[in-house]
Amino acid sequence: MPRRSAAVYRRRRFVLLLALIVVVAVIGVSIWLLVAKPWANAAEAVDTPTPTAPATDTASPEATDTTGASAEPTNEETPGIVACEAKDVAIEALTDADTYEAGVLPQLSIRLTNNGSTDCTIDVGSSTQVFTVSSGDDVWWRSTDCQQNPSSMIATLAAGATVESKTPVTWDRTRSSVESCASENRPHAPGGGASYHVDVQIGGFEGTVSKQILLY
Repeated sequence: MPRRSAAVYRRRRFVLLLALIVVVAVIGVSIWLLVAKPWANAAEAVDTPTPTAPATDTASPEATDTTGASAEPTNEETPGIVACEAKDVAIEALTDADTYEAGVLPQLSIRLTNNGSTDCTIDVGSSTQVFTVSSGDDVWWRSTDCQQNPSSMIATLAAGATVESKTPVTWDRTRSSVESCASENRPHAPGGGASYHVDVQIGGFEGTVSKQILLY
């Protein structure tokens, strides 16, 4: 068998070395793919997009006591909304009944209607509410005579809205005065079908409707 030249052996060694390099490279790439998982990020980018924050409702909550109220009262003026004018606001005195049997105390409330074409603000706090009960020209009782801890509360009255006070004021069927607030012997209003009128003012505006009641 003829002896191969040194060049042939060198070529064979080169081919074997090249093959070894290729095998090592393939093994290295495979290990990197298993460890690094470069496809994972791409899958996540397709399957799990970043969620967006849900939209929040920033509208003011509506008053729950009466249909048409635009917002709960606050202690601050509402920017951009002007104060109500007397010509636009109808104010009525309300009672929980028309007639009252002996010993039953009348519950007095207020109804406001904005007859204007725009929203407006009005102070509906207890410091601006005045209920008056009278018989003819004789004023029997005022809610402010013995009022305690009056407060101010600015509310927005929407155009066309009608609202009513949530908490009624009680008339104890006696004659009031600032001098007799602590007295337990104030004169009691006559019953027997006697007629009385309830009037109210609020926010500096006089009521437009008076309410008649009968006491027994």
